[in-house]
Amino acid sequence: MDNSVLLTILADGEFHSGEELGAQLGISRAAVWKQLHKLEVLELPVESIKGRGYRLVGGLDLLKVDKIRGLLPEAVASNLGELDIYPLVSSTNDAAAEAIRVGRGRNYCCLAEQQSAGRGRRGRDWRSPFGRNIYLSMVWEFQSGAAALEGLSLSVGLAVVRALCSLGVNGAGLKWPNDILHDNKKLAGILLEMQGDPAGLCQVIVGVGLNVNLQGCDTGAITQPWTDLQSIVGKLDRNQLVAILIGELLKVQLEFTRDGFIHLRAEWCQFDVFAGKQVRVQLGDNYIEGLARGVDASGGLVLETDAGERVFRGGEVSLRGALG
Repeated sequence: MDNSVLLTILADGEFHSGEELGAQLGISRAAVWKQLHKLEVLELPVESIKGRGYRLVGGLDLLKVDKIRGLLPEAVASNLGELDIYPLVSSTNDAAAEAIRVGRGRNYCCLAEQQSAGRGRRGRDWRSPFGRNIYLSMVWEFQSGAAALEGLSLSVGLAVVRALCSLGVNGAGLKWPNDILHDNKKLAGILLEMQGDPAGLCQVIVGVGLNVNLQGCDTGAITQPWTDLQSIVGKLDRNQLVAILIGELLKVQLEFTRDGFIHLRAEWCQFDVFAGKQVRVQLGDNYIEGLARGVDASGGLVLETDAGERVFRGGEVSLRGALG
């Protein structure tokens, strides 16, 4: 049985009796208990008090298509394609890839309450507890193929930081090429995947994972320092957050399509967390150390090394002596 109806009922954080839940779900009270038990795998804290019923402690801020669209400025809403919200998908990038396959691609956007196989850069797992964070993918189309996409990942990161700044998040920074940090802890990540003609019309799936509230979740599998918006600014309306994020993503899409990364470079560098610091770049089993000098016009990392200035288009960067 789909638990989305049960979650919608319990989202208000109030107590609901087993009899009430059974009546709304059309099942017996015994079946209600079984459905509530299934919520444990979603890491949702269900409280039970005899005589009062059941509740989700703290409630649940579910994402809603109508609410998100209603929060979008008219110009943004008209530019956004179809918008889907899934209770559970393997990953939103997979869902966006399917949208491309069936012809729903241009500016298509989807979100999920939970991902069963969320992934980050280089195939790393992305922690995806239910109803806690933002897992978003959007499809952008470009006419000039992969050659015109240099700096795109950095531009997407800038859109995320702009959204965070508008929400009052001070101190968010960008780690080349696609992480958003706060106080040197990972707050969000970006994963771009391209489809179509590398030399002509292509689609880029822009995936964004943003930690909103990981408090009380099992985070033991996360191998690097992390933070979330709850810790930084307190409780936020996820629907409002998504609306702001969509607006900034579409704005950057237009800017990048018109002018490329070069016109976003100076703003990106304002948020560069490693600028002027001694860093190391890992390329396979090799490490190159030097002084970070920002990025070039196409988004490459500029490093001042003992052997002279070098520009990197790939690799993992970290502070020298620290883990990436």
